[in-house]
Amino acid sequence: MKRSPPTHFKIGALAHLADVAVDTIRYYEREGLLPAPQRRKSGYREYDADAVERVRFIRRAKELGFTLGEIRSLLSLATDAEHGVEGVQRKARERLQELDRQVADLTSMRDRLAQLLAACPGQGDPGCCPILNSLHGAEPVPPASSDCCS
Repeated sequence: MKRSPPTHFKIGALAHLADVAVDTIRYYEREGLLPAPQRRKSGYREYDADAVERVRFIRRAKELGFTLGEIRSLLSLATDAEHGVEGVQRKARERLQELDRQVADLTSMRDRLAQLLAACPGQGDPGCCPILNSLHGAEPVPPASSDCCS
């Protein structure tokens, strides 16, 4: 006889099924992203299949870079038949714009660090190191114009 899959889960099973840590489940509850579950007579939390899908939704949204506040809005919009899709698209567009800003900032940092690395001879007096000088707020001196790094 084939057993049907369980429909209610303890916190450890939920965490396993949703591929998150148990502490993450508790955190989502505290943050209001996951409704407080029913409790068994023993006091253990008891979750249903909806909780599994909700935690998976949250995890996937985090993987796309959404913040917990944005995820809270997405969860609300997911049940809004009138404006939900429009709202989700707006949130996704805003998140994409923020990610583009972050990529531009990271690219700028990367380029600056690459310039400093290219200018650093990797030996000599630390006072002549363009990386250290930049971190101290001074403009780096190209090694070709100074003998202190040789």
